[in-house]
Amino acid sequence: MPDGDAGRRLAPMNHEVTNQPPPLPDLDLCAGDAALRDALDRAGTAPPVDLGRAAGRAEVADRARLANENPPKLRSHDRYGHRIDEVEFHPAYHDLMRLGLEGRVASAAWDGEGRAGHLARLYLMTQADAGVVCPMSMTHASVPALRADARVAAVWEPLVRAAQYDPRRLPVAQKAGVTLGMAMTEKQGGSDVRANTTRARRQGGDYVLDGHKWFCSAPMSDAFLTLAQAEGGLTCFLVPRVLPDGGRNGMHIQRLKDKLGDRSNASSEIEYHGALAQRLGDEGRGIATIIAMVQETRADCVAGSAGGMRAAVTQALWHVSHRRAFQKTLIDQPAMLAVMADLCLEVEAAVALAIRCGALMDAGDPLARVAVPAAKYWVCKRQTGVVHEALEAHGGAGYVEEAPMGRLFRAAPLNAVWEGSGNVIALDLLRALRDDAARQALAAAVAGARGLDARLDVHLRRLDVHPDETTARRFAEDVALAMQAIALSQGDGAIFDAFCAGRLGDRGLAYGGVVLPDARHLIDRAMPRAA
Repeated sequence: MPDGDAGRRLAPMNHEVTNQPPPLPDLDLCAGDAALRDALDRAGTAPPVDLGRAAGRAEVADRARLANENPPKLRSHDRYGHRIDEVEFHPAYHDLMRLGLEGRVASAAWDGEGRAGHLARLYLMTQADAGVVCPMSMTHASVPALRADARVAAVWEPLVRAAQYDPRRLPVAQKAGVTLGMAMTEKQGGSDVRANTTRARRQGGDYVLDGHKWFCSAPMSDAFLTLAQAEGGLTCFLVPRVLPDGGRNGMHIQRLKDKLGDRSNASSEIEYHGALAQRLGDEGRGIATIIAMVQETRADCVAGSAGGMRAAVTQALWHVSHRRAFQKTLIDQPAMLAVMADLCLEVEAAVALAIRCGALMDAGDPLARVAVPAAKYWVCKRQTGVVHEALEAHGGAGYVEEAPMGRLFRAAPLNAVWEGSGNVIALDLLRALRDDAARQALAAAVAGARGLDARLDVHLRRLDVHPDETTARRFAEDVALAMQAIALSQGDGAIFDAFCAGRLGDRGLAYGGVVLPDARHLIDRAMPRAA
């Protein structure tokens, strides 16, 4: 039988594929995001257009898929039995790290663009892959802690600001750029870092650490900020992975965490065995030294959650704009229009508050001490619901691993856990309000917002209370909603009106449970745009 006839006989039956959305093209993540552009305009910061185009490329989305389908592997020993403590990554991981670091996610805040610019870059990079953003966030946030010691900062800060990805295992003096991680919590304490048992003893002008750490993200970083008990109490230290002579420091990776999401990035349990370290700040002032870094990473959590929401909504908008059911495109069905507009509103509010937090931090405004924990509490909790609803908009197509929705959903809870889960953050907000300047800044913001909208006025009265631990969560929610409304009031009037209607007025408990004014306007502002 001729080969052609055999091929026709053995070929499986095929069919024409119809009523399926086309693959997402290369996207311009800035041009298709009016919420981001407006928020940056209010902050006086130019949008990072180059990164918006680079992170939106279809090939970048495919690299994110590969990096998560091929998670890092621990090589604790080499073939001869020597301890090496190396983590191997898929090449796609390195491509993504290079994209983000050279896109200045970790350096922009310290190079004149400010935190608003940094948070915008982190928001965009999160839409490419949330996992690799973790080491970028920690590298950015390390700078305030490094500055606690001028000697240490002089070595490390220029390499943070270099905007170069250099994964080579080399002493810091030979690096083109560095990444920094964190190793704070321990098995017996978690968020209660005062329960840490890792010990630090003096050795010459520096210290030697012995102990364990329960969660060390990005263990291939060039150095780690860590807490240990010194003679004078809990103290902050910098632990390099490679010693000046090229030898390995006494930091052993016990295992990698088998995580729910963000699988492209490695997280680990480690032990210090005589690890050489440099002190940052005074002995006994470890929490005071590290708290500036924590404030930075909490703001990053807000922008990261906004980015995770935006990535999910982008997928959902693309799907419902192309899929037809019951003789109409899904987006033209009134019920779907209501859901998608509500999701777009959530992203609008999250982005506005994230960039507002960055602007407040840049200005040294004491209101940042209130806005950041309130935003961290509320925005990070909203991410999971938004991603779920965006997945549901796909129907069964969203529930298969060929689509990115499963990966986005698994990543969604992280930012609500990282750097303090809900109770910790809500209580930190109450502690911030013990400071006169922070309390007065919140009162001034509330006073300045009165009269903008009757629904907002009603909501602002909820803040005329003296919250305690039992009401801390609700108070954090109310502050966050007020801060979102205030941020949005300075922009598009239709968006502000929609927020007051959908979040401060009579609303349903599920997305799509309220008919928003100008629903089409919300969707048009968020519709993905090809590069």
